[in-house]
Amino acid sequence: MIVAMEQALLVKIGGSLKEADDLVEEISAYPGPLVLVHGGGPRIAEWLNRLGFETHFHQGLRITPPEQMEVVEMVLTTLGKHLADGLSKRGRPSVALTGRDAGLLEARLLDPMLGRVGEVTRVNTRVLQGLLQAGLTPLIAPIGLDAQDSLNINADIAAGAIAGALGLPAIFLTDVVGVLRDPKDPTSRLVQLNQSQVQALLQEGIISGGMIPKVEAALNAVQKGAPWATIARGGRDILRGVLEGRAGTRILEQ
Repeated sequence: MIVAMEQALLVKIGGSLKEADDLVEEISAYPGPLVLVHGGGPRIAEWLNRLGFETHFHQGLRITPPEQMEVVEMVLTTLGKHLADGLSKRGRPSVALTGRDAGLLEARLLDPMLGRVGEVTRVNTRVLQGLLQAGLTPLIAPIGLDAQDSLNINADIAAGAIAGALGLPAIFLTDVVGVLRDPKDPTSRLVQLNQSQVQALLQEGIISGGMIPKVEAALNAVQKGAPWATIARGGRDILRGVLEGRAGTRILEQ
C-alpha cells in the first residue's frame, strides 16, 4: 500500500508530559503539515490535588466548577508551551495556542451539571491556516470562550471539532490500541467502524468510560468534514501505521 506521508493531519496527543515526550520524536519527524491538540488530564489532577480540590468525572468528562477553571487553564497553557518548545527544538517550529488566542475556539456550555465544561461552536480556521502556510505547527490547548469566560473542553471533543472545520483526517492517540470488542483483550481491536456500528457498541456497553468522548469526537469530526478519524495507541511509527491501516480503529461516517 502506497501512503502519502506528506498528508496534512490533525493529531490529538495525551496530556502526560512523559507520554508526550515519547511521541515528540515521532511527531517531529513527520514530513507533512500537522495540527496538534493536547490534553492535560494528569497534570490538571495533580495541581487540583495540590490545591485541595477534589476531581470528579461524568461519562468520561471532567466536572469543572468555576473555582477550578483558573487552575485548568493555567496547567493547559503551561503544558502547551513545554510541548511546543520540545517540538521546536527537534526541528518542527511550533506555536502553543489556546482558544483565547485570536478567538480560535468559540464555545458554549455542554451541560450545567458539568460546571465550566464546553463544546466548540466555531473554529477560527484562518488562524490555523495562516500558521500552517508559514511553516509552523499549531499546538492547541482545549480552552474555549463563551460570552462569560473560558470553558474547559475535553481535548478529544476539541480535536474532533477542529479536524472537521479544517477538513483534515484526525488521529486520536491514546493508551489503548483502538476500540476493542473485548476491553480485556488487546487482540480484539476493531479495524473499522461506521456511525451505526458505533451506536450499537455504545448501546451494548462495549464502548464505555473514557472511550465514549473519543469515539463521539471521532464521529463528530467525520460528520463535520474530516474524511476519517482513527483512535490508536501512541508509539514508534504510529502515524505511518495509521495511514497504512495497520494500527488503530478507523471511524467513517458511513
